[in-house]
Parts: sequence; structure tokens; C-alpha cells
Amino acid sequence: MAEKAIRKDEQKLVAVIRTEFGKGAARRTRRANQIPAVIYGHGATPIHIAVPERQATRAVRGANALLTLDIQGEEHLALVKDIQRDPLLQIIEHIDLLTVRKGEKVIVDVPVILVGEVAPGAATYQEEVTISLEAEATNLPKHVEVDIAGREAGAHIYAADLVLPAGSVLLADPELLIVNISEPEEQDLGEAAEIPAADAPAGE
Repeated sequence: MAEKAIRKDEQKLVAVIRTEFGKGAARRTRRANQIPAVIYGHGATPIHIAVPERQATRAVRGANALLTLDIQGEEHLALVKDIQRDPLLQIIEHIDLLTVRKGEKVIVDVPVILVGEVAPGAATYQEEVTISLEAEATNLPKHVEVDIAGREAGAHIYAADLVLPAGSVLLADPELLIVNISEPEEQDLGEAAEIPAADAPAGE
């Protein structure tokens, strides 16, 4: 029921080391069209960097983006773990990156995408929008597709029913309900209260 979609390529960015910290330094970095970031993991000392704003914004659009960072001529493979955005402007303020190695297994939450239309008279209720998987850092699925075409009311799709990409391992509870196909819920629009005749205002 799920279709696999594998991302084999990664985005490449040239990063520079940051030596100034704090809100003022971050503002100066962003005014220079750079985004502050930090790369950490494997017990190494975190590296504070800045990446080109335009390129980085494009590179991190998808879930679990994989980046190759050129830091002073040395390549670092990193997975985007968290993105802080301005709540009003929605511009990226900071990126947290996890350093990974080729072939290394990582834990990621992958979006669940529904494909198709259920049978007439049935309604779709998606209970989970992501699913937790373990997969190779350089071979992560962009999403997991669930085919609901023609499914009738009463059908249920659980985590165990998902067809995962090769090399991926389900970490979520196999009995986790992903999609519930049922009859549409009746909306209670309420009824206007009737005014008893005796209490109705007298006409003029």
C-alpha cells in the first residue's frame, strides 16, 4: 500500500566557520545573507557555521534533508535535525545539523502521504502524518505513500501494513493506526430553539 521514494542525492553547500555568537552576531550573519547553523554528533566538538541563505533555504525544503558541507575544504555529511524560523516572517533563523557517515543508520520521522480516493460514501481520517523509521543516512525515503483508492468504510491501515523502502525498519508500534476509513461523521448543526406560542412577542 505504500510506495517507496528514495532520495539518493544530497545538497552541497559551502559553509564558513562562525567565531561570533549571540543575537547580535546572528543578526549580522543574516544581514550578510547567511544562516547560522551548528553541526554536531559522534562525540565531536560542535562546529558553528554559516551557510548561504538562498541555497540553504532551497536545500532544506524537504523532510530530513541531507547536506554535504564544505567547511574549509573538508567535507562533512549532515542531516537536518531542526530548523528554527521567525514566527512572523517564517525566515530561517538557525539550522541544527547531525553529522552522519555513509552507510550509517539514523532514526527519522517520515511524512505519510495518502494517494487515491476512497469508495463513494466513505470518509478518510488520517490518524498519523509521520512514521518513525530507521534507515541509511544516505538512502532516506522522502515519504511513505499509502494507497487508499477504492477502500470502503470499515477499512483500517496500521503501521504494520505499510510497505517500507528497502533497507528501512519500522520503529513505530506495528499496531499504530495510520488511516481510518469510515462513514462520514454527521455534523450536528444544532436546531434553532422554538419559541413557545405563549411566550412569542405579540405582533403590533
